[in-house]
Amino acid sequence: MALPYPTLIPGLRSPFDQVHGLVYFGRMLDKIRLTAAGKLPEGWQPMRGNAKGSFDWRCCEFLKIDYATLEAETLKGGSDESLLAWAYANGRQPTEQEVEVWNGFMTKRGWRDAGTQRLNERLEEIGLPPGTVQTMFEFIDIDEGRLVPGSK
Repeated sequence: MALPYPTLIPGLRSPFDQVHGLVYFGRMLDKIRLTAAGKLPEGWQPMRGNAKGSFDWRCCEFLKIDYATLEAETLKGGSDESLLAWAYANGRQPTEQEVEVWNGFMTKRGWRDAGTQRLNERLEEIGLPPGTVQTMFEFIDIDEGRLVPGSK
């Protein structure tokens, strides 16, 4: 049985959106803020933060920051840009080339890699056939109503 979709969550941006050239970081901040406001679905909680393999986990590993510490800092307020500067100061600041590799990896996750099976399972969960999209970022945008199947 297919899950209802799209999952519309006002205030949750696409994983493709960038903060100072870095994909996904802003979405992770949105999830932190929405959780604190009680607006992120309960079913999303297990894959937030330090859940190994989650995109939040990957982003924190890339930046060498602790998710719980980032969450606390985010909830103090501040812009996305100031929070990214905080992450760079408290973790590491990747080079332009490292950001390019990160963005390439993240935007292509699910395409001919270890994430393909999970991508196809997620498509099936919402009643779409394998191959509808090629990456997890595209799946997220379909699942959240930003991309219409067959319109890519």
